[in-house]
Amino acid sequence: MEDKFKKEDWITEKIFIVDPKQSPIRIDKFIIEKTSMLSRSKLQTAIRDGRVLVNQKVVSVNYKVRPNDKIVMELDKPLDPDYTITAEDIPLDIIYEDDDLLIVNKVAGMVVHPGIGNPNGTLVNALAGYFKDKELPVKYGNDADRPGLVHRIDKQTSGLLVVAKTEQAMTHLSKQFADHSLERKYYALVWGDVEADEGTIESYIGRNPKNRTERVVVEEEYQGKWAITHYKVVKRFYYVTLVECQLETGRTHQIRVHMKSLGHPLFSDDKYGGDRIRKGTVFTRYKQFVENCFKLMPRQALHAKTLGFEHPTTGERVHFDSELPDDFAQVLEKWHNYLSHRKDIMGNE
Repeated sequence: MEDKFKKEDWITEKIFIVDPKQSPIRIDKFIIEKTSMLSRSKLQTAIRDGRVLVNQKVVSVNYKVRPNDKIVMELDKPLDPDYTITAEDIPLDIIYEDDDLLIVNKVAGMVVHPGIGNPNGTLVNALAGYFKDKELPVKYGNDADRPGLVHRIDKQTSGLLVVAKTEQAMTHLSKQFADHSLERKYYALVWGDVEADEGTIESYIGRNPKNRTERVVVEEEYQGKWAITHYKVVKRFYYVTLVECQLETGRTHQIRVHMKSLGHPLFSDDKYGGDRIRKGTVFTRYKQFVENCFKLMPRQALHAKTLGFEHPTTGERVHFDSELPDDFAQVLEKWHNYLSHRKDIMGNE
């Protein structure tokens, strides 16, 4: 579940009240004149990400401030400037490695890179420990907190990540992510019986102004970023459905937000409403059964199952697959067994 640290431990908040005599001026210019905290480009990104609110509403970068506007800017606190990555002896499930890259099967519960609240025990710390005696670089360029990481997955999501071992591989793989040629498929268990056997979800995804750690589907481009998820049903369990989701874009919480927008939040997802019974009967035994599943997998039912991309050196198309972790596989088995005996269970109520 989510770490229980206070918001002020990892967020810095800056508030501006626009002068009653202020003439109209673009919000980015106004803020730049008031503070040196951010460059213009980073400030514009923060505005597009919904981290700058005017009178409690998301605005576009073209918004012109008005007299008495209340502007609230929320930014992640940076790590201590003296912070250095600590090499830690943390076991890694490496399913493939060559001179250019490695593929890691991340366990659920591991944060990918250090940050406020998670300075140690991350995948980055584990990679630093793994590379320590191999005479390999643990950082590229200015990305000191992301050694070789081309992409990331949520803390409570399990599955495959590709790690670049050279700057050339980093550049090549990053470009594939940017142009959407890298194949990423996830398995997700969602609430309800998904109506269509397959489909595509397209929308803008932005921050939820009411909860800054959540994302939501938004209507306008300035409120978020364009996101595309392709899905198809793998297996139906009547009350829940196992779906395969292929990402065309890689937005924060994309699958979780998109499936919720269809009315099918991920099973056991405490951030997006999947950690309570969303479909099923009123029978006590059913409630106990679902709660036992939650205990078995107290995190969102999402696993990054496959990765496919062009190898940065050979140019060949490579493909990697992973098995579902034990908690996910056991929950699927429980649903299979429950439905197999559903009539008997209901008959004994």
